[in-house]
Amino acid sequence: MSAYIDTSALAKCYIREPRSFDVLDWLDAQDSVSICSLTMVEFRCLLARRRRAGSISGEIEAAALARWETDIDGGMWRLERLEHEDYNTARQMIERLKTVPLRALDALHLAAAHNAVCQDFLTADRNQATAAAMLGFTVHTFFEATPDTQR
Repeated sequence: MSAYIDTSALAKCYIREPRSFDVLDWLDAQDSVSICSLTMVEFRCLLARRRRAGSISGEIEAAALARWETDIDGGMWRLERLEHEDYNTARQMIERLKTVPLRALDALHLAAAHNAVCQDFLTADRNQATAAAMLGFTVHTFFEATPDTQR
């Protein structure tokens, strides 16, 4: 069975936060997990944003980035390249899911997972989880305890 992890859940693999061990345990049971090329930029941005906000130190940022790059180079994640069809699929998903406040980048993750024929979708984002469920994915959520911690 193929799985896709979005950046919100992936971050829990590299920065200790609530539900990190749950994500790592789930991933340990998988043969391979996909990410898309967008994740390369989005994860780097997430680290920088958290450092600027003071929620992680520069040392934690550097260590997380080093582990991430080692994992990428080592093939830990199956990299799905975004293609023109992924953008069309994302646009169609946004149109189809009119009641879900789906962000553009989240729609691209869903499109990449869809076009890579992934059945499982891992996320720590409530809106994205709702959209993924509506699209027929088996959704694995790793939310924090309070609803105001969506991102």
